Amino acid sequence: MKQIVESPRIMVNTNREAALQTGLTESDMANSLSVSLAGSGTATTNFWLNYKNGVRYPVVVQTPQYRVDSMDDLHRMPVAVAGQGQPQLLGNLATLSRTTTPLSLNHYNVQPVFDVLANVQDTDLGSVSDAVDRLVAKYSGQVSKATTITVRGQVQSMKQAFFGLALGIGFAVLLVYFLVVVNFQSWLDPFIILMALPGALAGILWALFITGTTLSVPSLMGCIMAIGVATSNSILMVTFANEQRQPALGGHDARGAALLAGRTRLRPVLMTALAMLIGMLPMSLGLGEGGEQNAPLGRAVIGGLMVATFYTLFFVPTAYSILKRTPPKDFDREVEA
Repeated sequence: MKQIVESPRIMVNTNREAALQTGLTESDMANSLSVSLAGSGTATTNFWLNYKNGVRYPVVVQTPQYRVDSMDDLHRMPVAVAGQGQPQLLGNLATLSRTTTPLSLNHYNVQPVFDVLANVQDTDLGSVSDAVDRLVAKYSGQVSKATTITVRGQVQSMKQAFFGLALGIGFAVLLVYFLVVVNFQSWLDPFIILMALPGALAGILWALFITGTTLSVPSLMGCIMAIGVATSNSILMVTFANEQRQPALGGHDARGAALLAGRTRLRPVLMTALAMLIGMLPMSLGLGEGGEQNAPLGRAVIGGLMVATFYTLFFVPTAYSILKRTPPKDFDREVEA
């Protein structure tokens, strides 16, 4: 099917010399044609008041359409100014020709554009955006150099939101890392703490895939929430393990401190994770009117915390026992003394 981009148009070219000889200007002729073809309401609005019911009705004078259904009828159309001279035939003062005109005249950033509108049905915006991008890449080389194909609309807002949230997640991880470095006075402890984040990200992707949920702004917000809770639980584990390695608290080695931290902090980590999981369960089900809008957030948090909790209780202590074999400095001083 070929898309029609132009519509028929009748061009009226005024003979200015002939019009001036009859006392008419091009503006007079345009106003007369507008009243005759489009109605007097376009120039002057008139009302008739019905005194019986007090309602005013608009009165519009217009040539019936069946009287102007051919070019000959247009040539015989009278043109005049009210109260000035005799009416003249349009064919005596102008020439009429058939032309075409664009159906849509739009501008974007001053430049004229032709908009091709598309909507999303039974699929997500990201899939449609990928398909449109492939079509644009295919046909961009077939248009003239003065013509460009640009995708606008909600796709731009989606890509900007995704880029901003992805950048925010990256900066959040870096900020947490450097803050923990300052707090622990170590470059290794924050690295061990962040070992739980790959599990959180894997859990988020797993939950979205299992539930058939697309990546969206709410799901990325849930990703940030899951990363925050996973980091908090991991900090509890590493902090407790560091305390158990101090001579005053038993002076355990890295493996013993990691095992003790996993056993002692099991309850608080599970309580924190379960409280978040139970709280997000109704949201993830998308119950109620408009509940499907925030359902991706709950699903992302549930999936991320389920895997991140496993990483916090098993993978983080394992990494701690391997990377923290060197005794703490305070313990070294006490042994030398």
